Amino acid sequence: MLKGRHIIEPGNLSVSEIDEICSLAEQIIVDPVSFQDVCRGKILATLFFEPSTRTRLSFEAAMLHLGGTVEGFSDAASTSSTKGETLADTIRVVSSYVDVIAMRSPKEGAALLASHYSSVPVINAGDGGHYHPTQTLTDLVTIRGLRGSYEGQTVGFCGDLKFGRTVHSLAKAMSLYKGNKFIFISPEELKVPEWITEDILKPAGIEFTTAERLEDVIGELDVLYMTRVQKERFFNEQDYIRLKDSYILDKEKMRLAKKDMIVLHPLPRVNEILPEVDEDPRAAYFKQVKYGMFARMALIAKVTGCL
Repeated sequence: MLKGRHIIEPGNLSVSEIDEICSLAEQIIVDPVSFQDVCRGKILATLFFEPSTRTRLSFEAAMLHLGGTVEGFSDAASTSSTKGETLADTIRVVSSYVDVIAMRSPKEGAALLASHYSSVPVINAGDGGHYHPTQTLTDLVTIRGLRGSYEGQTVGFCGDLKFGRTVHSLAKAMSLYKGNKFIFISPEELKVPEWITEDILKPAGIEFTTAERLEDVIGELDVLYMTRVQKERFFNEQDYIRLKDSYILDKEKMRLAKKDMIVLHPLPRVNEILPEVDEDPRAAYFKQVKYGMFARMALIAKVTGCL
């Protein structure tokens, strides 16, 4: 039962609950009209203390398509936090007005803290370098929709694996399923954190390897998950400039890949996927964006008890 539940990280959901949400998303994809009024009268608050385009608009579009309404902010500078109000007090206030909260913060653990003070479900829309569970649901819906299953997949995570919360979330979620193998492709400075490999993957028996060159392993992949090198996560601009172009996907590299591999990216991209790749039928990142709205529709409907 998902009604009333906080969704802070993928571990908050069991395998059966992930399957339930993804299956509902697939039903919505097939027949969205049947779901257009299921959350009528419900209100979603979008509290975005960090800039966002896709995630915020996707949440808002999801609630509107379900027949609900939205209020919130996209800039922390317009809130009482600039006056010194604590996050706890902000959440106490907002949760008294709405039925569900989607929150993004640059601070790790902020969504978990918010859940302790909220009287309504809190959905983490990204907290620093930690987790991004609705992007993970988006990724799973996309992988199952285009690959037929999220089991038995060889997934290459490429780029910023140290700070990439979408990578951390998807790796944790896919470790719940049988037969998956991960290849982590990054420079040494941006390698996947040990808490992912030691605390999550090894106990789950997930096979994983590392590589520094995308072209050396792309031919093994069923899913290539590209990420951008995130300037906002660096303390030293020289390190960012040195690493930002470490991995660029182009037509030449795509020729080395399987014919049925899919390319995903949580977006925004900078220059890690060249526009020349967009016309390749394996480029699925814009389909992924649309699937994200359906995944969030399914999650909102479940935690608010609309379905």
